[in-house]
Amino acid sequence: MRSTDNYPVDDVWAPLRRTTQARIGLGRAGNALPSRRVLEFKAAHAAARDAVHEPLDAKAMIADVEALGIGSPVHVHSRAESRSEYLRRPDLGRTPADLSALSGAGLSGGADIGIVLADGLSPRALADHGTGLLAALVEEFDGRYRLATPVIATQARVALGDHIGVALDVSTLIMIIGERPGLSVADSLGIYLTHLPRLGRTDADRNCISNIHPPDGLGYQSAARTTAALVAGARRLGRSGVALKDTSRVALSSGGEQIAEAATEQGKVE
Repeated sequence: MRSTDNYPVDDVWAPLRRTTQARIGLGRAGNALPSRRVLEFKAAHAAARDAVHEPLDAKAMIADVEALGIGSPVHVHSRAESRSEYLRRPDLGRTPADLSALSGAGLSGGADIGIVLADGLSPRALADHGTGLLAALVEEFDGRYRLATPVIATQARVALGDHIGVALDVSTLIMIIGERPGLSVADSLGIYLTHLPRLGRTDADRNCISNIHPPDGLGYQSAARTTAALVAGARRLGRSGVALKDTSRVALSSGGEQIAEAATEQGKVE
């Protein structure tokens, strides 16, 4: 049978398969999947496991962030002392081992925004995309906000950002973190935005932008525009989370302030 792009010409799933990383129309060989599909699954599973367990090269990340010219990053750790403990004890990943290194890392009177780059469940994602996404954020903010010294956090969960935000005395905390790898994507980043971070914040107090991994996922610039709109909206509304809505996807032609105001007004209504 002739084939195109490694798929049979009469494969009705081929056009759709080219538009998604989901496993669709896998076919079968007797009562089982074709050997090719089984091997693809095993390769994807191995990549996901590797992405979780591969440690972040913090020194390389510090050097990359320094090159952006926004300050020398501070490296902090959670209470999880190993990757195994991090995976078994999520609670330890949410609390810091020691934040004394952050003393003086904030600005006098408090900075507007603190940015944390965290390994999360995919250190590979942070290594691949963290610096590029951070550069896009800095470009999008365009000097409108005072930025605290960037922080790199290892063995980190999202709630660790609350401790860091308090220590930095920032108005808004942005955590860039490696997302849980799946069988189609092992290098995806998420952004969690918390306005007025403090201990005890919950997921309802945060906004999340997910699936950041160009070229197949959300691009750096698109993620940065959405984040900037949410930051502006949170500052107007005085809070983040369920009260703050992202309307940037339906108003891409509008400016950041217009998007933010629309998001703020929607939050007030709800």
